[in-house]
Amino acid sequence: MQSFQDLIAQFSQHFNQQQFPAQPRKLYDAASHILGIGGKRIRPVLCLMGNELFDTLRPDALEVGSAIELFHNFTLLHDDIMDKAPLRRGKPTVHTVYGDSAAILAGDVMLINVYERLNKVQAHYKQKIISVFNKAAIEVCEGQQLDMDFETMDPEAVQYDDYVNMIGLKTSVLLAASLQLGAIIGGAGEGNQQHLYNFGKNVGIAFQIQDDYLDAFGDPEKFGKQQGGDILVNKKTFLLLKAFELCNAAQKAELIRLMEASPANKVERVLELFRACKVDEWAEKEKERFTRLAFQSLDHIAVLSSRKAPLMDLANYLLNRQQ
Repeated sequence: MQSFQDLIAQFSQHFNQQQFPAQPRKLYDAASHILGIGGKRIRPVLCLMGNELFDTLRPDALEVGSAIELFHNFTLLHDDIMDKAPLRRGKPTVHTVYGDSAAILAGDVMLINVYERLNKVQAHYKQKIISVFNKAAIEVCEGQQLDMDFETMDPEAVQYDDYVNMIGLKTSVLLAASLQLGAIIGGAGEGNQQHLYNFGKNVGIAFQIQDDYLDAFGDPEKFGKQQGGDILVNKKTFLLLKAFELCNAAQKAELIRLMEASPANKVERVLELFRACKVDEWAEKEKERFTRLAFQSLDHIAVLSSRKAPLMDLANYLLNRQQ
C-alpha cells in the first residue's frame, strides 16, 4: 500500500499529461482554466486507494480517477455559475474570465470527456463502473438542488436529518463512490464494496461537520479563513440548524434578530448563543459519531489491517485538522 502523498504524485503525473485539443481555443482554454486552479485531488486518489486496498494498482484506476476529477471540476464550474462566484481557490472563476456561455460549454465537454475515460476500462467490469458512477453523479445533482432549495427556506423549516441527507448527496457520495470504483477495479466483492462505500460516506459527513465547526470556532490563523464567515452570510450549517433545535424560545428569537439585522457584533453574539445552547459540544460529539460509523465499516472489510492503514491515516488527518 502506498501513502496518500505518493498516490497524489502518481496521479498528478498521469492527469497533468492529459490535454484538451487546441481548437476552439476559447472552449478548451475555459476547460483548462478550472483544472489549472488546482485542488487536493482527494477523490481520484481515493479511487487509487480503493484499488490498492484489494490488489496492486491497475492502470484502470488512474483512468477512472481522471474521470472522477474531471467530473468534480465540472460540478465546481457549474456551481460557480449558479452561485455567481467571482473566485475559486483564490483565482477568478471560469465564467468571470470567459463568460457564462463558454463556461457552460466547457463544463459540458468536460462531462463528455468523463465518459471517454470510463469507456477505456476493461470490459468485464465496465458496466458496473459506469452504473456506480452514474448513481453518484445523479445524487450529486440532487444534493445541489436540495442545497439551493434550503437556501430559500426558513432555518426552522429545514429538518436536521434532511440537511444530513443533502450533505451526504452533495459532498459525501462522490467520496464514497470513488472508493467503491477503486474497489471494483481491485476485484473486491459486493460486501466489501458496500463497507468501503459506507466508510467514505460517513467520513464525508464528519468532515463537513468539522468544516462547519472550524468556520465558527476555529483559529482563523490556522484555518485560513475569516472566523464566522458562514454566520455573516446566514449560511445554513450543521451548527445553525442544530441551534434552532437546542435553543429556547428567547435564544431563537435573538438568533433570528441577529440574522436579519446583521449588527457589527453579529459573529460574536451568534457564537455566544451557540455556546449557550452547547452547539459546539454537540458538533464534537456528532463528528465523533459519524467517525465511529466510518471506522466500524472499515473494520468490517475483509482484508489485512495493515492494508487499511493508509485509509485510516487519511481519515484521521482529515477529521483532526485545524485548518
